[in-house]
Amino acid sequence: MENDKLTNNEIKKIVENIVQTYKDDSGINFIDAKNLPEREKILEILSHLTELLFPGYTGRRIVSVTNISFIVGDILCNVFDELCEQAERAFRYGCRIKNCDDCNCRTMAENVTQHLLNRLPEIRELLKGDVGAAYDGDPAAQSYEEVVLSYPCITAIATYRIAHELYLKEVPLIPRIMSECAHSKTGIDIHPGARIGKNFFIDHGTGVVIGETSIIGDNVKIYQGTTLGAMSFPKDERGNIIKGGKRHPTIEDNVTIYAEATILGDVIIGKNSVIGGNVWIKESVPPNVTVLTRNAELIFKKNADKTA
Repeated sequence: MENDKLTNNEIKKIVENIVQTYKDDSGINFIDAKNLPEREKILEILSHLTELLFPGYTGRRIVSVTNISFIVGDILCNVFDELCEQAERAFRYGCRIKNCDDCNCRTMAENVTQHLLNRLPEIRELLKGDVGAAYDGDPAAQSYEEVVLSYPCITAIATYRIAHELYLKEVPLIPRIMSECAHSKTGIDIHPGARIGKNFFIDHGTGVVIGETSIIGDNVKIYQGTTLGAMSFPKDERGNIIKGGKRHPTIEDNVTIYAEATILGDVIIGKNSVIGGNVWIKESVPPNVTVLTRNAELIFKKNADKTA
């Protein structure tokens, strides 16, 4: 009977072949370095921050009027220590990429962590408006509690509002780790660099994409499958994509965008406008208009009589 186990020589050969692929490579392996932030730690920190934003909703702790201050203080202290460590790793990674050797990464990490924690009251106020917009905008919503506990847009928007603060402080890696976690959970892809105003509601949400340089005003409502994307990217003389610059849409106040609409490039959708479902927009839209596609011709064919 043929031996179904690997021999030592076979294992050694496989190991050599795998290690060979690591040589002269970058990006998909990070060897001889201990400064990458840990994904699982980032997600744990995000979970703690969510508990601060929506106390009592996670069920991990019993929250009451008498213990709320102690719980908040405990979570804040833990988040400060853990996020400082991960942000320091992220900044050290950034320094390695930029060949920078004179940054005080620990101080930078402490500063951005303190900034985020100081911003939590303002983030909570924004989220109150987002939850209210979901409740007011969806006739199926029965309560604020239902919205917070079950609506994917709240998970995605809350994560975005945390990640956005770190993005503004140019923290490498961590904002994208957070936003892609929300993307995997909800199907809603919001880049942490987007700028989003008050009372934002994403109805249903699956398949929504909001690009890095998108700007969204106040009281905007969008439906599933909406894309705020970019056009084809310009390239340099070597054929590499030229990064940076405004390349995504600006959505002004009080705009509604219906399902599967695609809006591309640095265009402006004017205030109080309505964008119909399945439209494809590559030019600016003035305020106070409705954009629709011409109705497709419907053909009705009588089914065969199956009772005969």
